[in-house]
Amino acid sequence: MQRWIIVLCLLLACAGVHAQAAVWQPSAGHTQIPLWPGAVPDAQALPGPESASTDPKALIGGKPMLAETNVSQPTLTVYAPSGKNTGAAVVVYPGGGFQILAMDLEGTDVCDWLTAKGITCIVLKYRVPGVPYVWRCDCRPHNLTVPVPALQDAQRAMGLVRLHAAQWHIDPHKIGVLGFSAGGYLVAEISTHFKRRLYAPVDEADRQNMRPDFAIAIYPGHLATEQDTLNPNVPVTRETPPTFLLQAEDDHVDGVQQSLVYYNALRKAEVPAEMHLYAQGGHAFGLRPTRLPITHWPKLVELWLQTIGVVPG
Repeated sequence: MQRWIIVLCLLLACAGVHAQAAVWQPSAGHTQIPLWPGAVPDAQALPGPESASTDPKALIGGKPMLAETNVSQPTLTVYAPSGKNTGAAVVVYPGGGFQILAMDLEGTDVCDWLTAKGITCIVLKYRVPGVPYVWRCDCRPHNLTVPVPALQDAQRAMGLVRLHAAQWHIDPHKIGVLGFSAGGYLVAEISTHFKRRLYAPVDEADRQNMRPDFAIAIYPGHLATEQDTLNPNVPVTRETPPTFLLQAEDDHVDGVQQSLVYYNALRKAEVPAEMHLYAQGGHAFGLRPTRLPITHWPKLVELWLQTIGVVPG
């Protein structure tokens, strides 16, 4: 319960409306496409219309964060490599406790980095708020016949990316996922729930393989129970993709045990995994460099992607 209160306070602070825009839109030259061709499955009522807001007093790496709220119509936005195309692609899940999406800090900032490295970046604007079992983090196993909107969106997104791989100049065998905080939990969900769709198939995209080829979770949440055991909602097996984990020991929002518990489950299942823990860094720092060494983590991911053969050395 204490963790729930801390996260709630953080989200309310982030979502304070000091400057508000109608809805987040990608910059010029990047097309945003709807995730679903028609009605969104298992749509939920939201407290208000979708909107984007920033708090100029809450700076991260010297800049404010753009928070998107009340997302009911999920989208994909594709950012093509700015240099030589490696063929690799990453679907990015911004964090925000399944209540907001940090669209720049943990979305477009990521694409600036990846595209400069020859990697196609696809930002998934998934539905928030999420379902109560995630938000409460009570870690009781959910019945997978019950709709899970964010995971439905993640499954659909993987199918769409593989369907359009040739059109977007992507190697269909080098498609990974990267998420922050709640998005890091979504990384674990898609890494462990890729055999059965949680919605009725819509089109050819839903006949594609949903399994990510690699997974990157940055300061993930919801992976450990209060007893420091694995959240049963993310049943790791030997088929879980190779995974990179990073977290700070002074992360007082989700706690370093999230990465520790998940890494231990990966190790027991003999899944290739790499974990980096830092003494300082806190939570929600994104890619914005500060005086703390943890904020230079993208270099570690670049080396890891070379090690597992996703990009050339």
